[in-house]
Formats: sequence, structure tokens, C-alpha cells
Amino acid sequence: MFFTYLRRELRRRRKAALVVASGLALGIALVIVVTSVSSGMSKAQDKVLQSLYGLGTDMTVTKAAAAQTGEQGGGPRFRFDARDDDSGEEQSTDRVMVQGFQTLASSTVGKVADQDGVADAVGGLSLQVIRISGEFTRGQFQQQEGGGQGGGPGAGQQAPQGRVEGGGADFGVNNFSVYGTDVTEPALGPLTSSEITSGRTFRTTETNAAVAVADSAYAKEKKYKVGSTVTVKGVKYKVIGIATADSGDAAANLYIPLKQAQTLAGAKDKVTTIYVKATDSQRIDAVKSAVRKNIPGTTVTTSADLADTVSGSLSTASDLATKVGRWLSLAVLVAAFLVAGLLTSSAVSRRVREFGTLKALGWRSGRVTGQVVGEAVVNGLVGGALGIALGLAGAYAVTAASPTLEARLGGTGGAMSGPGGGGPGFAGPGRQAASRTLDVALTAPVSLTTIALAVGLAVAGGLVAGAFGGWRASRLRPADALRRVE
Repeated sequence: MFFTYLRRELRRRRKAALVVASGLALGIALVIVVTSVSSGMSKAQDKVLQSLYGLGTDMTVTKAAAAQTGEQGGGPRFRFDARDDDSGEEQSTDRVMVQGFQTLASSTVGKVADQDGVADAVGGLSLQVIRISGEFTRGQFQQQEGGGQGGGPGAGQQAPQGRVEGGGADFGVNNFSVYGTDVTEPALGPLTSSEITSGRTFRTTETNAAVAVADSAYAKEKKYKVGSTVTVKGVKYKVIGIATADSGDAAANLYIPLKQAQTLAGAKDKVTTIYVKATDSQRIDAVKSAVRKNIPGTTVTTSADLADTVSGSLSTASDLATKVGRWLSLAVLVAAFLVAGLLTSSAVSRRVREFGTLKALGWRSGRVTGQVVGEAVVNGLVGGALGIALGLAGAYAVTAASPTLEARLGGTGGAMSGPGGGGPGFAGPGRQAASRTLDVALTAPVSLTTIALAVGLAVAGGLVAGAFGGWRASRLRPADALRRVE
């Protein structure tokens, strides 16, 4: 009897049921879109952070660079053989410098790995190579303060300034970044944020081999390919692979084995950055505190710290989605619930004669109330189905459009930098102006949890509307029907 009466009433009052369902559908659809966009924002931020120092890295350990001192701001000097003739002779020299940080002893990697809550730790060495080449007649070239900090695609490649003392010259400056990676730990570090698109990555046995992996953008610029030879400070490296960054700029122009990088820089058993993976995401803060306490003088940077440095349209849109969007969707949902409740209560008031007659025929208040609640729940489920369909359509439209958001990283003392700004990890003193700008495509993935939330809201909306209508129906008496007839 319950389902027969329910089916008849819903068919008879289709317009009223559609109005109630449409209101709930709008609120539920908005919740789905906002939740999905927020999820997409979170994934975009994760992608930005992963592009900075690699997949699986929960924190980095570094040591801030010391303030530069000395003549001419501490800039490196380049000396060339004197030439008496006017034509000169082409010469070239490389200066390899540790980039961005003070070095840490390689033994620090083991100390970090021994901390409670650390699953794995690996060290890396970030280098900057400044190459001066050209024809010099007599004298020396000296780099002056203000250059040598750029390098790499998208970094602006501001060449270091310099002068030739005691002679003339026609020279060019090329600077690029090199990163020494621990080839025995391929699952951790900045190279994991790039995909090998040609050739291969390092073998775990190539700890001191003269091989290199080139970033795809840099390889295109220099016309490198698998099998090409790259010379750094007189050492010839064979390009074994081309890596393409998953998002934004790569961590370096060239990657070589850590021991090779240490030799080039004269930094034996030294690293600039330690990449740390925690055993559990819930223990990251505890590990950070332990490392800072037990290994003094180091700077520990977590993903949360990096997220605080993200600005630009990605950050603005994320704030709007998480704050304004959620409050807006909540307000619309509450309004939809109230409207559904009021409409259901109003519909019950128009059915006084019907329910009064049923009570006169022996229906108890509970049975009448249950009938009203049943109708409201069905309306809620219909609204939920419509809302899910609208929400999925909205999320699909966002994903199909894939609007591009800009993420700016850095610009302060804790700025992250890529090949043109200090290498992987936080930049130290003297690198505070460095920054990176990444473009990230926004998506709106809809998870099963979001669908389950929508179904729950549909049922809740039906119950709220049923509560309004049931309360009104429970107050009806058989005499109400007679008065309505009169």
C-alpha cells in the first residue's frame, strides 16, 4: 500500500516534486564542482612542489650559503694566456662553483637517515658552470659582482659581467647548471620529477662514470642528443639520456653522477642538499624537529613550507575555491534544504483534506508522516541524481577547458629555484631575488568519495524536507478535513 500510494502521489504531483528536486540538484551540483576543483587545485600544487625537488621527497636538509666577502664581491676570476698579436687565439675556460648553499659533509646524509621516522635520505650537489670563450689579445678576464646567477631554459640567462685587464677581447659567456645525483638511489631526488623521453637514466653501477642526462629544453637549445658529448672543465661526458620535466623547468640543465660533480667542484665528500622521505606523512613535523635538534646548523624545509611560498593565480584560485567556494556551496545547499522543507510543508498544507480523510479512515499519524517522509526522500534522491549529473558535467567542462594557472615560487629568502635560481632546495643568502614561474593546467577530478558525499546530501535533503512535511502532517486531525470541506 505504501509504495502504491507513493507512486501515485509522485506521478500526480510531478511539477511540485520537480521543483523540490531541482533546488536540491543545484546545491549538490555546486558542492561536487567546488570539491572537484579544490581537489584539482591540491593536485596542481602537489605537481608544482614535485617539480621542485622530486617525487617522494617530504623534506630537504640544507645549510644556508655564507655571505660573500673579498675583492670585487668575491666573483670568480678567469685567467688566459697573453697574446701579443692582434688577431688573438680562441680560448675557453670553465669555472665550476657550488650553487646556492654551503656544503654539508656526505656523512650528514647517514645522520639524517638514522633519525627516527626517516625512510630514506639521499644527497646531491648543485653546481653552476660559467664558461668564458673567445679571442683574447692580452690580460685576464675577471667576473664582476652581479653575474653568474642565471642559467638554464626559462631562467633569463643573465650572463655574468666582466672585463679584460691590460688588453682587448672578443668573448662569449655561457652559464649552465649541473646537478650531481646519487645514482644508487634513483627513486629520490630532483631527477625523479623528470621523465626519460630518450635514451636511459643512470645505472646504479655508474657511480663515477663520465655520463650525463640532459634536460630536454637545454638539449634542444644546444642540439644535444643521446650519444652526444658534453665537455665540462675538460672532462668529456657522454649523454646517455634526455629527461623532460613533468612540470615547469627542470632542476638542472645536466645531471651527472655525484662523485663526478664532487670532483669537478673540488668538493670531495660534500653535498648541498639532502632529500628525505619520511616513513609516514603524519611524522613529517616530528622528523623535521628531530633533524633540526640533532644536526645543528641545518635548514629543514618541508612541502608545507614550500606551499607557503607559492603565489600567483594558482594560489589565488586555490584560496577562492577553499574559502569562498566552499562557503558559497554550503550556503546554497542550506538554502536548498530549507526551500525543499518549506515547499514540502506547504504541499502538506494543501493536502489537509486528503490526510484528514485518511486519518478519519483509520490511518495513524505515524503512517501519514511516513508517507510524507517517503515522498520527500524520493524527491531528494531524484535531486541527488540530477545534481550528480550536473556536477559531473561541470567538472568535465573544467577539465576539458583546462585553464592555465600561474604559480610563482620564491621571491623571498626561502625561495625555491630551478636551473636559473639556485638549484633544488631553498635558496640561501644572496639568492633572495630568485624566483620561478610555472604554468599548471587545472583539472577537476571527481572521486568516489565525492559521489558518496552527493548521495548522502541527497538523502539528507530528503529527510530534512520530510521532517518539515512530517511535522506538519502529524498536527493534522480528522476535523481539519471537515473544516476544509465546509
